[in-house]
Amino acid sequence: MKSFRTELENPLVERDILELEKKIRLFREGKVDEEKFRSLRLARGVYGQRQTGVQMIRIKIPFGKISTQQLLRIADICDEYSNGNLHLTTRQDIQIHYVSLDDAPALWAKLEQDDITLREACGNTVRNVTAAPIAGIDPLEPFDVSPYAQAVFEYFLRKPFCQEMGRKVKIAFSSNDTDNAYTFMHDIGLIPKLQEENGHMIRGFKVMIGGGLGAQPILAKVAHEFLPTEQLIPFIEGVLRVFDRHGERNKRHKARLKYLVEKLGLATFLTLVEEEQKAVLHDTYPIVTQEATLAPLSPAIQVTDETTTSAATPAYLRWKATNTFAQKQAGYCGVFIKIQLGNFSTDTARALVEVIRQYAADDFRITINQGLLLRFVQPQHLPALYEALKTLGLAAAGFDSVADITACPGTDTCNLAISNSTKVSQALEQVIYEEYSDFLANKDIKIKISGCMNACGQHSLAPIGFHGSSFKVAGVVVPALQVLLGGSTLGNGEGRMAERVIKIASKRAPDALRTLLDDYKKNAENELFHQYYVRQGKKYFYQLLKPQADQSSLTAQEYLDWGQDEKFETAIGVGECAGVVIDLVATLLLEAREKLDWAIETYANHAYGDSLYHAYAAFISGAKALLIDEGIHCNTHHGILKDLDEHFVSTGKFSFENSFREAVLRLKKQAPSAQFAETYLGEAKQFLDRIQVYYQKTPSA
Repeated sequence: MKSFRTELENPLVERDILELEKKIRLFREGKVDEEKFRSLRLARGVYGQRQTGVQMIRIKIPFGKISTQQLLRIADICDEYSNGNLHLTTRQDIQIHYVSLDDAPALWAKLEQDDITLREACGNTVRNVTAAPIAGIDPLEPFDVSPYAQAVFEYFLRKPFCQEMGRKVKIAFSSNDTDNAYTFMHDIGLIPKLQEENGHMIRGFKVMIGGGLGAQPILAKVAHEFLPTEQLIPFIEGVLRVFDRHGERNKRHKARLKYLVEKLGLATFLTLVEEEQKAVLHDTYPIVTQEATLAPLSPAIQVTDETTTSAATPAYLRWKATNTFAQKQAGYCGVFIKIQLGNFSTDTARALVEVIRQYAADDFRITINQGLLLRFVQPQHLPALYEALKTLGLAAAGFDSVADITACPGTDTCNLAISNSTKVSQALEQVIYEEYSDFLANKDIKIKISGCMNACGQHSLAPIGFHGSSFKVAGVVVPALQVLLGGSTLGNGEGRMAERVIKIASKRAPDALRTLLDDYKKNAENELFHQYYVRQGKKYFYQLLKPQADQSSLTAQEYLDWGQDEKFETAIGVGECAGVVIDLVATLLLEAREKLDWAIETYANHAYGDSLYHAYAAFISGAKALLIDEGIHCNTHHGILKDLDEHFVSTGKFSFENSFREAVLRLKKQAPSAQFAETYLGEAKQFLDRIQVYYQKTPSA
């Protein structure tokens, strides 16, 4: 493996990258368990893909905010280490594929030169914080949520209590009450609110908690109708600490925050969060805000006769009607760019940079439906911008309409995918553009497609959704799509999840879509699609689509998946969405020592809160190692504390003043201070030293 040295100013980032390089080398040498290594690399944005020997790299772009220089940097790195293709995700990230594992540290180091990170883009961490892309220029927003999204991203990055949770945590900020960031399906969702207090308007958030999609979608619950902005970070920290301590660890399918909230009940969960406020790092956390401003346009743009003429064409007028809007800043427009399935080349990215620098502010956004948003475009420049985008193939009308389909990569690269989701999406978009162009202005009906039931394509919240599946006919497997209908965003944190209606052969999706749109056009009574679905009912739509599910009339082509000419097989690999690991005793003990070292280091830097949590994590890792060595598997941190007392303290193998549980959970009963951190850290070190002595005296261990 080739070695390298970084040239970064931030020592934390440099250490991160060098640590990844070290762990890759140890993994190659067989000194780090494969499953444990998976957890480490996932938390650094390195994700296994369907093809062996290569990785997907997920680049974390907080709330989708990106500059032209950053896009150029990503494009250059993609050309150097990947295949020249970029993929925009529904979480406002950028992904590149087919990267060698050994190249990941060098790739990361080059990204950081333009302040771009991979840290915690995957794994059991706080994933990328998303926000409505129009935040800051939204005419309906009470205030700009962008600074708050940035603050949440910065604050929780590398925090010890959210590095190895039971599962990932997703946080989203909507910009107004229409809930344009889908807060109802997030672990933590935030909607901006204003409230009068003593004659002054103060800022806060309606807080939604415990939502999620996946195979079992659950709607989020209201944790606070109004939480003042200075309480935002302490509240989220309390939630993460409770999730880390109480969350499921072994049963991956039950490890999300939504299941913990369901299990404990919302009131009990919020009580635990309140108890954690004694231990959080800050009682209040004011966030500095700044309104969106215009970056100067250079060079000056001349309005020509040619661009003025283009403004009269039907194609331009349709694009303007569906892809642009007036910003809250007078005299400027936001311009959406539809990127089919979020995929575009590095050459296109570089050409787009030149267009952005000429016509818009050097601060644009990745949208949550895999597109882009340009900001601060002057209305008189729209025709010229349209012509420039058309040259790049980026002037398709119908942004965020029924023709703008969201889809995950499916079997193109994903281990979990059952059937292809990208080719079918392209086929459906073709149907709409060629046969239902009148729907290009319809921004109510959204079509979302996932390659499996896990909902990366967000099919569960769509008015019309599909997820990959299969069925057998005479022992032969047929690629299929489960049809889901009736999902919708209702506003102000409320949503409606789609219902499974019927399963059809994947190749019949275009005809199923035609059937649904024709029926809606004919029978809907000035209703939104989800309202029409509720009125007609699931049975109505089952009967409507039943002819598409007829297995007796399958053709030879329908036994093949989209884009394939070989026999269909449901080849599902090992999923890495959550990075669940199988810990070995030796690995856990090594990990416990590493965490103790981090506790010592952060204590020396006067970061007492971080030091305490690193020491807590060392306690947990050491205890888990002891229990696993005895064949005792634990699902939660609280289970580990209980079982250690039962199997090691009550039997006299280890002793504590009261109990192991009480000793460790002192963490949440005292505010972080130098004296408490020094005492707690010393106790963690003593515990790990006693484990070492225990094994020296126990040859059979």
